[in-house]
Amino acid sequence: MGVNFKVFKKCSPNGKITVYLGKRDFIDHITGIEPIDGVILLDSEYLKERKVFGQVVCSFRYGREEDEVMGLNFQKDLYLASEQVYPPPEKRHENLTKLQERLIKKLGPNAFPFTFVLPANAPASVTLQPGQDDLGDPCGVQYYVKMFAGESDTDRSHKRSSVNLGIRKIQFAPSKQGRQPCTVVRKDFLLSPGELELEVTLDKQLYHHGEKIAVNICIRNNSNKVVKKIKAMVQQGVDVVLFQNGQYRSAVASLETQEGCPIQPGSSLQKVMYLTPTLESNKDRRGIALDGQLKHQDTNLASSTL
Repeated sequence: MGVNFKVFKKCSPNGKITVYLGKRDFIDHITGIEPIDGVILLDSEYLKERKVFGQVVCSFRYGREEDEVMGLNFQKDLYLASEQVYPPPEKRHENLTKLQERLIKKLGPNAFPFTFVLPANAPASVTLQPGQDDLGDPCGVQYYVKMFAGESDTDRSHKRSSVNLGIRKIQFAPSKQGRQPCTVVRKDFLLSPGELELEVTLDKQLYHHGEKIAVNICIRNNSNKVVKKIKAMVQQGVDVVLFQNGQYRSAVASLETQEGCPIQPGSSLQKVMYLTPTLESNKDRRGIALDGQLKHQDTNLASSTL
């Protein structure tokens, strides 16, 4: 029985360096991140007196490209891994994967393996949704594997002899559900006796994209005020760690109802409200965080990161 491998391939503009990867999504399992392993194929004439270096670059854009004037640059590139791929190191300690073995066997003696390991604190791939009139690359965190020819890994690479292949670092949800979320808040009113109590319970802690969130609401009105309507919303919290005040929240789903209202003093109400946060209902809203996106692929609202 034969085993098929899906391979992603990208070639440098001069055709001398070709990068092969078995996948472009690399999963953070909290305890560790999947290694980035692949193979490069070099032109035989290109090998003479040349060195080829590989890097994993985390590109962080924190401002609009169209606002980059007078020398301003709103992008930072972090080099999370770097090594010389050719000539290969004399002592290679890592074991080759099955995909690397098969590619080297098929591509011949000019194929060389590489393996990069991301640091544990590397951020997940995420994109901040641009507005309708925004131009250029969106803000967010993007990763790519870079291969280039040069004298050292700090050389300025030439576009014709370098390859940039985009990848994503993603985080899957924990396999076990946590405790059922529940909270109680009480509000008292100045110069008025009694208090208003709101208890909210979710049906579970962990949700996947497209799932309904069932919000169980219990209101006990022990005040002399009247409750006229109820509103529930799902908020997305974004923390841009580069800035001191880079935290903000956006409502990605909301529901307002007067069913069961008014709630008179001394009365109570229990009801369930259903919310479904989706990207479709948040299209073209600037600043909404999305999962990292590769070209020609659909994406979702950004997953929670742990």
